[in-house]
Amino acid sequence: METLRIVVALLATVAVVYFLVKKYDTKLVLLVAGVFMATFALEPMKAFDAFAKTMVSGGLIQAICSVLGFAAVLKITECDKHLVNMLGGVLKRAGIFLVPAATLLTFAINVALPSAAGCAAAVGAIFIPLLIHSGVRPAMAAAAVFSGTYGSMLNPGLSHNPFIAELASVSVLEVINTHKIATISSIVVAAIALGLLAVYLKEHKGYVSDDKDFQMDTTFKVNPLYALVNIIPLAILVVGFAGWVPALKMGVPQAMLIGVFLAVLVTRTSPAKVSDGFFNGMGGAYAQIFGIIIAATVFVSGLQALGAVDSFISVLISNPSMASIGATVGPFLLAVVTGSGDAAAFAFNKAVTPFAVEFGTTIERMGSLSALSGAIGRTMSPLAGAAIICAGFAKVTTIEVVKRTALGMILALFAAYFVLAF
Repeated sequence: METLRIVVALLATVAVVYFLVKKYDTKLVLLVAGVFMATFALEPMKAFDAFAKTMVSGGLIQAICSVLGFAAVLKITECDKHLVNMLGGVLKRAGIFLVPAATLLTFAINVALPSAAGCAAAVGAIFIPLLIHSGVRPAMAAAAVFSGTYGSMLNPGLSHNPFIAELASVSVLEVINTHKIATISSIVVAAIALGLLAVYLKEHKGYVSDDKDFQMDTTFKVNPLYALVNIIPLAILVVGFAGWVPALKMGVPQAMLIGVFLAVLVTRTSPAKVSDGFFNGMGGAYAQIFGIIIAATVFVSGLQALGAVDSFISVLISNPSMASIGATVGPFLLAVVTGSGDAAAFAFNKAVTPFAVEFGTTIERMGSLSALSGAIGRTMSPLAGAAIICAGFAKVTTIEVVKRTALGMILALFAAYFVLAF
């Protein structure tokens, strides 16, 4: 019976990939697959409970909806046009370095903003239209930002870092110091690979969008204050989380609301019009972006109901001689399938990593390798929240985005493995 369940899980996953490639509605495909698997496991309520629980995922909703609400305000006040026009000419001169530069900058920002989805929403709202306007094709623009959304590995507040520190009885900073070279090496490799891929596919320049959201008026007169409004909330978040100005440490929604007030003050647009646009933007974000995240969670709950996730983890744990490879490949593959690397990384680190010395390595190195591999795998998953957000900004599918991030992430995985495993 257990074998049959695993076969059903694999077939359901293949079916999901097939229908997503065929561009069926993403939410419908994931919901149906998740409910089907949970029902087959005679646990249909797992899917429905996952649906209900994710609907009220406070932190994620706050970040995504407030950022998209602020993005709607930028359009109403036309602040976004000022920023796009101001930086468009500069970015065009970056040539073949435009795509990797966007990836590395997103990674640096994500160090200060530990939420991948929150970072994707905050950065993507500005960077993706800017890249597209500069001639980068939409899917490549989304991939450039999405590739940089695992910089939080270098943040002391990321849950994996203190978890590993406790296992190894060392400080959190010692854990980060252990994997910092591997983490930085991996993103540099990924950024270079994506840049070369963009050149190979001829997606790094020359694209002209018919979409008015990405077009630029060459006669447009830039007001620097209008342009500055776009990045004020992001600057507040970075400065606050970095601890440079403690008084500015706040959440994403608070920073976005400050940005809304500034937009009204600077542009003197009707407050009623801005308020209406802000709340409509938040509602649209829930329907179009968060709805897909909810559906993806239902799909993962179906896999869990069939025992596919636990079986995969058990196979890795029962073969300790393959520990380093398991710590790398296991969380990576599971993150690709589920859109999150946390479950496998935590399970592996709890069960296997305490015995790292017996495998010829240290707890810090093995634990870091597992966490980093999960983060890299998530960055080539079409189900990841950050992928969904970036694809939404670029108006493409997540499959189109991960087709471009996959090569860089696989090479990044090799870089991380060779730095931490030897």
